[in-house]
Amino acid sequence: MPRVRYVPVQDSTRVRDVRVAAEEAAAEAGLDEGRTDAAALVATELATNLLKHARAGEVVVDVVDPPVPREGRPGRVVQITALDHGPGIADVAGALRDGFSTTRSLGAGLGTCRRLADDFGLHSVLGRGTVAVARLGAAGEDSPGVPGARAGGVNVPFAGADFSGDAWAWVGSGDRLTLMLADGLGHGGEAARASTAAVEELRRWARLPPAECLVKLHTALAGTRGAAVAVAQLDTWAGRLRFAGIGNVTARLREGGRWRSLLSRPGIVGVHRPLTVREDDVAWTEESLLILHTDGLPGRWTPPPDTGVPPADPAVTAAVALRDAGSPARPVRDDTAVAVLAPAPVGRL
Repeated sequence: MPRVRYVPVQDSTRVRDVRVAAEEAAAEAGLDEGRTDAAALVATELATNLLKHARAGEVVVDVVDPPVPREGRPGRVVQITALDHGPGIADVAGALRDGFSTTRSLGAGLGTCRRLADDFGLHSVLGRGTVAVARLGAAGEDSPGVPGARAGGVNVPFAGADFSGDAWAWVGSGDRLTLMLADGLGHGGEAARASTAAVEELRRWARLPPAECLVKLHTALAGTRGAAVAVAQLDTWAGRLRFAGIGNVTARLREGGRWRSLLSRPGIVGVHRPLTVREDDVAWTEESLLILHTDGLPGRWTPPPDTGVPPADPAVTAAVALRDAGSPARPVRDDTAVAVLAPAPVGRL
């Protein structure tokens, strides 16, 4: 089962922990020495920035699917996510330039991160805080992805555990792009075993429509605790999104200026499957945005109007949602994962 490394950064001693987490994730992803060193440097810079500018924050290091899927089993990438509730950055564009500094440091932190990472996204609002996401894959991986959309997610294990019972995956098959979010029953190692089994089975059956895919997942998860699972599939040629879910994974689709809930059927994949599974079929446009989240977020949470606008890295959108939906007054009582499907920006895959 893949680990999710969560490090609260409250003092300088945790910077080393973040760097070690990045090195471990790089080994898990099969990165070479050069890319491992780059991941460690990016992680160190992001953790140091948390202390310099926000006094504290959190770093999540995970091995994930790339934002643009490839046919078959994709190469895995290291994703480093830094979140804080600090003062925010007044000049985001300036902060991304090498040499920029609001302190007496060298000021190369965020600029270095953007230069070393394959993908780097930043979201900052004065008074709300900052989110930064960096992804690094193996050197020389330049095979073309399946065009049409991007996806990303952030996964935070409950109470800093080594394993999260939540998991998301993103697979390309011809003109179909399939995003899945699974929430293993409970949390800890057994919940992670169930959600990991769902990910592995999805890679075999992603060509199937969502409702049929859930049938295959139900068989594969027999003998595990079971999981709540949501599957969304985008037909890039037809411009249609199909969705089906079993259990309490929440799905919200932006249509124009409003958010619509896509409903799942009651049940637990691998334990109790309804006889029929409803499948929604809706239009997908350049303004669409799909957010899936597990019950670590409040069930009644509604994305704010500025979610994902301007077109943002889906993992950044997921991280902002995760950070802003929680608060010290509502302590998280379970693993929490958010996965986002977004149209590809104009001019990009």
